[in-house]
Amino acid sequence: MPGPTVEPVEGAATLPAEADVVVVGGGIIGTTTALELAERGLKVVLCEKGIIAGEQSSRNWGWVRLARRDPREIELMMASIRIWEGMAERVGADVGYTQCGVVVPFYDAASEAENTEWLKNVEGRQTRIERIDRDAVNRMLPQLNYEHNGGIYAPHDGRAEPQKAAPAVARAVMAKGGTVLTGCAVRALDVEGGVVKGVITEKGRIKAGAVVVAGGAWSRLLLRQAGVTLPQLKVINSVMRTTPVEDGPTVTVRGPNFSVRKRADGGYTISTLVANDFDLTPDSFRFFMKFWPAAKMEWRQLRPRLGPRFWREWREFAPWDPNRESPFEEIRILDPKPNKRLTDRAFAAAKKALPVLEKAEVAQRWAGMIDVTPDAVPVISKVESRPGLVIATGFSGHGFGLGPAGGRLAADLASGSAPFVDPAAFRLSRFFDGSRIVPLTGV
Repeated sequence: MPGPTVEPVEGAATLPAEADVVVVGGGIIGTTTALELAERGLKVVLCEKGIIAGEQSSRNWGWVRLARRDPREIELMMASIRIWEGMAERVGADVGYTQCGVVVPFYDAASEAENTEWLKNVEGRQTRIERIDRDAVNRMLPQLNYEHNGGIYAPHDGRAEPQKAAPAVARAVMAKGGTVLTGCAVRALDVEGGVVKGVITEKGRIKAGAVVVAGGAWSRLLLRQAGVTLPQLKVINSVMRTTPVEDGPTVTVRGPNFSVRKRADGGYTISTLVANDFDLTPDSFRFFMKFWPAAKMEWRQLRPRLGPRFWREWREFAPWDPNRESPFEEIRILDPKPNKRLTDRAFAAAKKALPVLEKAEVAQRWAGMIDVTPDAVPVISKVESRPGLVIATGFSGHGFGLGPAGGRLAADLASGSAPFVDPAAFRLSRFFDGSRIVPLTGV
């Protein structure tokens, strides 16, 4: 099966010669960065090699959650929820956003202890995330069919529709004076004397005072050609959606070996944190030591395999002439094959826990390529060695909900505005300055 059907965006026909800022990547991070810049009156050009939201930004679970965030992301995520709440009005289109709440039942003593410990991260903050008892969980999920001892409830968390959101934002960028180019790969950053002066695309050069690389799983490759090292690997997560179900849960549920969220079409998006395949590549070995702490924590969620991707990425890392076809044009859209066995397992677990889902049938399966950093926290950062360059990538599989605030922070950095949140936790240099690099909580 192909990936989800994304709402189409018709890009501009001509390539601008210059801009204040060029944004590379048409996912939720790139489009919201461009929207912020356009609203500030800057001349912004967004370049997307394929279609808007063609990759992970249309293939994710669609969660907009604060619950179980890494503590370093909490302030940014609280801001993102506020932005999501006004997004439809802001862009003049439906993005499928609903504040439905997220429930994480405690299914065993270990999950209870882990989640109770996480709640300390939101103590004293302006959020209603709290521990609730068994009866409260059962009132929200009357069909829940496994033993539990209460759970975490985040009433302000929600969901949105990945196939709608980034395209709606991209159209708003154009409506507010920005330029969106689709089918326009950025082959290389235009670097002069160590300073980023714009980009070289397959259609020509664009001069710019700043460039934001928000290329998701492709960011590492583009940055490497500019002499910038980004520790980033790729993980494939498989997802499925069901046919509509009456009387199913309206809250989003994270259970043992499954996650369920209702869709705008009445069906459900179902997956699990353990529905991940990990292709070994040359970077797996280059960055082995940086990723080792995370691998020890999350090894149960990964299924390493050696296949054609190893040799493809080996070839991709050879320098190329930006005046000729690049790897970004050879593959316009990453469309990995979904793992049927893992999605079947998640669906079976979901039906066992929520018997109402027995009425559902599988409507579609797909997979997405997740861009992962060693600590599972994004890089939203200027690059000291390359003035004019900002990176906004590595959201590690939970960037959809975080996207609007991530885009705002990237726009602050690219435009020279005071950052609206402290960007220190997201700096690229943390991977090289001796900082302890480890995920602080599960995603």
